[in-house]
Amino acid sequence: MVFQNNFVFLTNSFKIELFKMDSLGETIRKLREEKELPLRTVAAYLDIDQAILSKIERGQRHATREQVVKLAKFFKMNETDLLVSWLSDKLVYEVVDEDLALKALQVAEEKVKYQKKKSKKL
Repeated sequence: MVFQNNFVFLTNSFKIELFKMDSLGETIRKLREEKELPLRTVAAYLDIDQAILSKIERGQRHATREQVVKLAKFFKMNETDLLVSWLSDKLVYEVVDEDLALKALQVAEEKVKYQKKKSKKL
C-alpha cells in the first residue's frame, strides 16, 4: 500500500478506479506527476512535441490510439483500462451537450452488442 498525493493506491487497477471520472489527459498528467517526470520525457517516448502532450493532458487535443497504447507500456498500466478511458472520452466529447445523451448511449450499447453478435455469425 502506498500513500501519495492524498490517495491510497493498493494496485494499478485500484488506481484506475480512482481515475475513472478523470479524462485520459488528467490520468496521464497524474501518472506523470506521480513518477515526477517532466513533460519532455513522456513526449520524447511518444515521439511528439511536449506542447502536444501538454494539450492532451489539458484536454485541448486528443491522443491517438497508438499514443494510448504507448502510454500504457510507458507507465506499465493495463492497456485495456487506458483504451477504455480514451474511448469513453471520445464518446463524452460527442454527446456531452445533448439532452438525450444517456438514452442515445444506451441505444448505442445495444447496437454494439447486436453488431458483435451479428459479426460472429458471419
